[in-house]
Amino acid sequence: MPKENPSSRNHLQAVIFDVDGTLAETERDGHRVAFNHAFAEFGMTWHWTPDEYATLLGIAGGKERMRHYAARYAPHLLQQRGFADQVARVYRRKSEIYSFIALGGSIPLRPGVRRLLAELRAAGIRLAIATTTAHASLNSLIVANFGCPMESLFEVIGAGDQVPNKKPAPDIYTWVLKRLGLPATACLAVEDTHIGLNAARCAGLQTIVTPSDYSAGENFAGALSVVADLGEPDAPARHLAGAPLSQSHVNLEQLQNWHANASMC
Repeated sequence: MPKENPSSRNHLQAVIFDVDGTLAETERDGHRVAFNHAFAEFGMTWHWTPDEYATLLGIAGGKERMRHYAARYAPHLLQQRGFADQVARVYRRKSEIYSFIALGGSIPLRPGVRRLLAELRAAGIRLAIATTTAHASLNSLIVANFGCPMESLFEVIGAGDQVPNKKPAPDIYTWVLKRLGLPATACLAVEDTHIGLNAARCAGLQTIVTPSDYSAGENFAGALSVVADLGEPDAPARHLAGAPLSQSHVNLEQLQNWHANASMC
């Protein structure tokens, strides 16, 4: 593991991104659709509408959402032998279906994501992922939008079931920070939900929030800054709360300014 540089606490060295809702609007027409196809293939009568799925997103993790839904609407299933294995099988199939959807190119990146990732890489800022989505699902999204595997863009990838406790627990961020060999004070997180924000903050990370379609209106108290999206030079970002924008869009200079000002507090 790299040794910590004493100066690493004073300047931005890495940015850790959530995936679903942060890099792309994947939930409504990606994961939700994949779940419903998987349910049908397994002969289940479940069908999650957009509104139902919005509520279920309060539970982090796909398998966890299925167990939560069963507990509420079909509690007898929880007592059936083999239900846990069934959940795992359905989730695996759902992930395969989602990967097919993502590889089809129908899930574009959110505004500013491609630009900012390229700028950070060019400047030598280390990039990482902290998500509950499956590795294969993430890779399909990256391949479809960048034409390369996720390992080509991100140095550390915390995804799927690499930690026992999902967000809002800080486990996945702690796992990523350990592998980066950096203190939280040398990094920023980018999230889209209050669940993700709480996970990052509990790990000690200052966090930028770009609310997704599903998370708009949530309470983002504690975020370093909240912007509608990262913006583009010809499509300015819209500031919503927290530290103000000093640029027309979120770029490296803006992240460094936010990080430096937060470090002085």
